[in-house]
Amino acid sequence: MPKVKMSTTLYVPANAVWNMIGGFNQLARWHPAVASSEEKKDKGANIRKLTLHGGGTIIEKLDGLDPKERTYSYSILESPLPVAGYKAKLHVREADDGRSCTVEWSSEFEASGAPENEAVKIIRSIYEAGFENLQRLFGGS
Repeated sequence: MPKVKMSTTLYVPANAVWNMIGGFNQLARWHPAVASSEEKKDKGANIRKLTLHGGGTIIEKLDGLDPKERTYSYSILESPLPVAGYKAKLHVREADDGRSCTVEWSSEFEASGAPENEAVKIIRSIYEAGFENLQRLFGGS
């Protein structure tokens, strides 16, 4: 099962970043590929429908949320991406100095409809686009 784990450092306190990205329905605020996000409850589960720029939608389910640890996990229910069984985690870790943080985005999945290396490349490019935009918003490396 392929795994992708990436991170970026931002030179702002972790809470400032978490306040922007920590809500399950906040992806449209910071990820450039997401035009809009709608959240609803379905049988007690939090579900978000992401509408992508250029068309396409992704339906995801919130699997876990821990605001104290600044982390949430989710899974993809429906998507045009070449993945199946996709589970991911987003985590904002505060640095020891309290003035910077690391955003980690990780996932595991099966390739579906494309070779494994292509599926990994697509997921990595999604994470990179999000991190690049966070660096524009907050400054970082």
